[in-house]
Amino acid sequence: MPKIYLIDVTNRDGVQTSRICLSKLQKTILNSYLNQMGVFQSEFGFPTTHHETNYLNANLELAEMNALAPIRLGGWIRAIEEDVRETFKNCPKIKHLNLSMSTSEQMIRHKFKGKLDHTSVIKEMTGALKLARESGAESIGVNAEDASRTEIDYLVSFAQAAKNAGADRFRYCDTLGCDSPFTIYERIKRLAEAIKIPVELHCHNDLGMVVANSVAGAMAANDNGVDAYINTCVNGMGERAGNADLAAVILAVRYASGMRGKYTLDEKVDLKKAWQLCKYASYAFGIPIPINQPGIGANAFAHESGIHADGALKDRRNYELYDFEELGRGEPEVIETGRQITVGEYSGIKGFRNVYEKLEIAFKDDAEAARILELARYANVHNQKPLVEEELKFVAQYPEIAKKIMTMTPLR
Repeated sequence: MPKIYLIDVTNRDGVQTSRICLSKLQKTILNSYLNQMGVFQSEFGFPTTHHETNYLNANLELAEMNALAPIRLGGWIRAIEEDVRETFKNCPKIKHLNLSMSTSEQMIRHKFKGKLDHTSVIKEMTGALKLARESGAESIGVNAEDASRTEIDYLVSFAQAAKNAGADRFRYCDTLGCDSPFTIYERIKRLAEAIKIPVELHCHNDLGMVVANSVAGAMAANDNGVDAYINTCVNGMGERAGNADLAAVILAVRYASGMRGKYTLDEKVDLKKAWQLCKYASYAFGIPIPINQPGIGANAFAHESGIHADGALKDRRNYELYDFEELGRGEPEVIETGRQITVGEYSGIKGFRNVYEKLEIAFKDDAEAARILELARYANVHNQKPLVEEELKFVAQYPEIAKKIMTMTPLR
């Protein structure tokens, strides 16, 4: 039976959001949280971008050590041979890739400006795909940028060419968020019937329908016999109005009318990790979680009006579709209001040891403590904000990996 899987693109599309960014350490911690949550794959960055190289290779090392497993780490590149060669030069151990090419008449005419036509678009894509496979890629998704504005017969031809050249998945990109649940269902139905390989749904929220569109596309794929892979971002980050919110997509698949019991979400997904993940992403991005965010917002389980409060107290199902415990909520959170010793870029060894003792982390000798302190100082400079518990633990547990992640090598 076909299933729905999650490919989170926070560390690729999410960080492309204007006016925000993540440090390489923060991206690594997000990958760790996504792994704990059972997400199938993290699109963890750009292997052709020089400042990403150390971070990408360090995370691939973590995967080899089973510290980031079973999640897959996938890179995003343009579907051109030049990007493929640069990718395997920079990240020789990368195994999973998505190759992207624009397909709409708008993009071919007004982005490529005569450099490519409909025929050469397919030729470029298939050439890059074959080279990626020959270079060692184990799984390859082919992306049709602006698929929702691409003439459907040409889109089917493009997708069929990708399949014939060895693509494992086809990514349908609603790049401008212009689809509706009805149009995307019909278009994915046509694609799935024609190509018979898994379909990815990469949707944007320009019209406020991103979760509905993502889920409708996944339904169409499953209804026509193929697996679906929904692209998500933590807290709905992403270019312009954002991508599909990870927690909201999971809740929709599990609880939306007509979906529950009919469509199967990847069994490894653990929604109980959502609360911690979303809070960390909010801190790292420096963007508060909206109070009305599904499942995670401060008001998601808040009741004030008399009728609602009375009903919720009698039986939570009167006014709550799902339980807050399912999202890892409900446990009290302790906020220190007395003395606090923190670790920063100017910390000394006494305060540093005090912080790590509270985390129940011991060092074998003063030399090891001094080495981790130095890394923690650099990590604070790297993040430009105080380190949270997960970051402090990571630096102590994987000091050599942390060093690589925080090392920047400017172009010569």
